[in-house]
Amino acid sequence: MKTKVALVTGGYTGEAEVSYKSSKFVYSQLDKDKYDIYLIDITPSGWFYKDEDDNQYPIEKDDFSLLLNNVKVTFDVAFIILHGTPGEDGRLQGYFDMIGLPYTSCNALTSSLTMNKGYTKAILADIPELYVAQSVLLFENHREQAVSLVESKLALPYFVKPNAGGSSIGMSKVKFAEELKGALDKAYDAENTGTQVLVEEFVSGREFSQGIFRNAKGELVVLPATEVRTTREFFDFEAKYIPGLTEEITPADLNQEQQYRAARIIKEIYIRLNCKGMVRVDFFLENDTDKFYFIEINTIPGQTAQSFIPQQVRAFGMKETDFYSELIEAALL
Repeated sequence: MKTKVALVTGGYTGEAEVSYKSSKFVYSQLDKDKYDIYLIDITPSGWFYKDEDDNQYPIEKDDFSLLLNNVKVTFDVAFIILHGTPGEDGRLQGYFDMIGLPYTSCNALTSSLTMNKGYTKAILADIPELYVAQSVLLFENHREQAVSLVESKLALPYFVKPNAGGSSIGMSKVKFAEELKGALDKAYDAENTGTQVLVEEFVSGREFSQGIFRNAKGELVVLPATEVRTTREFFDFEAKYIPGLTEEITPADLNQEQQYRAARIIKEIYIRLNCKGMVRVDFFLENDTDKFYFIEINTIPGQTAQSFIPQQVRAFGMKETDFYSELIEAALL
């Protein structure tokens, strides 16, 4: 009998558009001989199963079941490809925990924690060989004095970003003091990001993104790194999703010592944060010092054919079909 997989997509933020692209690719790669796959769309207006003809059937939230042709369908596992809330911030994971449904991503606590960039940095700050940029975490009640708080503690230039956002939505690079107020307002007002803002000092260096996952044997596997080179000021939403603005080199040009060091650091990050499934760690390699600076961790990384993780899976010599099967089988253990 085939394993019934709920492929969960959609979401409540602007990242839903990316979720649909990711889930479409994952669906195309999943092994249909091993799995019965049901595409579940979670939106503010409702939770639905969508069949291949785009017909919608409501999900029963008591047990995440489905009624098809008067037959109740339940699932063996949820494959979460939902960027932003509620799929990346722990809410959906907490619900699945309550009803006893296994899933492919990090648990509720880790997912919630890692959506908070400032808290994540605090937990990782003492990992050997890993550095974190100087930063200020601003809450909603800091808004009136935010400019003075930043200027008193950090040196220009700054990165200003929503503390609980994704896809670089609401993010700005600030090179001049007069730009700070507008950048803070943009980050504070980003939709569904909790009105918290993280401001960091700029780190000058090469930017990398690297995946890691736990396979069905329980082994941690670090994928080859991708180097990101963009014509934009930084790797913003447009650079991520508009073709031609960014060059992505997979595998990245890192020497052997840098590769080993990155793998050690990324494994320790995965363990320290109690991650599960696949995650992606973004970092800088600072010019002149050769120090690795943590940027952020993504617990539901993008999964289009051009996304970093599929690129790295292919560079590792693995097919996406086998990779996704490993994630499902590991979740079922």
